[in-house]
Parts: sequence; C-alpha cells; structure tokens
Amino acid sequence: MPSEKILKEKKAIVADLAERIKKSCVGVLVDYRGITVADDTKLRRELREAGTLYCVTKNTMLIRAFEQAEIEGVDEVLKGTTALATSENDYVAAARILCNFADENDDFFTIKAGFIEGKIVDKLSVEKLAKLPSKEILVAMVLGTLNAPIVGFVSVLSGVLRSLVIVISAIEKSRAEES
Repeated sequence: MPSEKILKEKKAIVADLAERIKKSCVGVLVDYRGITVADDTKLRRELREAGTLYCVTKNTMLIRAFEQAEIEGVDEVLKGTTALATSENDYVAAARILCNFADENDDFFTIKAGFIEGKIVDKLSVEKLAKLPSKEILVAMVLGTLNAPIVGFVSVLSGVLRSLVIVISAIEKSRAEES
C-alpha cells in the first residue's frame, strides 16, 4: 500500500493534469512506444515552440484526471503507453505536429484519440483537425471573403466611371469635329 506522502504527490499530479485538461481547448493522446530519445527531443521541441504542453503519464492518473475534468469516454483508448499533448490557444498545432510525426514514424508512434472543448474525439477526427489551416490562415481567408464584395463593387464603379469618361470624351471629339 502506498505511503501517505506518495498518495498526496499522485493526487497533486492528477489535480494538475485535470486543471490542464480543463484549460485546454484541444488535446491529443498518442501511443509513443519505441520512440528514440533523439526523435522524442525533436518532437518535444517542436511542440514547445508551438505552445503545446506534452507529457508522458500513467494511464490510471490520466483516467482520474479526465474524470475530475468531467470528460467521459477516454478509458477505452488508455491502454499501453500514453502521452498527452494539450494546447490552450491553438486548436490545430498539436494535432498537426503529432499527426505529421505519426505519418513519418507510423511503425512505433500512433494517434489514439483526442478531445476538443471537453468532448472526446476519435483518431480520424484528430487527423481531420490536423489538416485544417492555422488560425492566421483562416482569419486571412475570412477577411478575403469579406473584402471580395467591396473589391467587386469598386471595380464596377470604376468601370462605370471609365465608360462615362470615354463617352464624354467621344462627345467632346464629335463636337470639336462639328465646329
């Protein structure tokens, strides 16, 4: 039976994990079996640069943390080795980085599942999320869409004005020829 000190430490770890899960907009669970230290270091650096937290945690602690965060349905995927990547701001970065890494190293690194805004999603949903453009690109696309009607309107107005100038200039030339 574990000592009281160890139990307190584990409860603190679970509470921290639960708080991290609650604060995160997205999280990805992966099976990292067989990853080399060099690959793991490279992956962690890339995730850290994207503002994503990544940790390897015991499945029992993850189960309890998800229970405290009131997210259900994760028990089925928490078998074997598990690592959790979470992001508080970017919905796409963690999924994109981990899916790219999984594609390059599919023999030992796989996506298990994930969560978005407190709801568990399957591996396929995480892969679809990874294919979405980044937030900056989506904002640019929306602004371009909003700007398109204005540009079209300006083009029509300038075309009308151009035609008016051509007509006035033609009238002026015809009057100059008559006189």
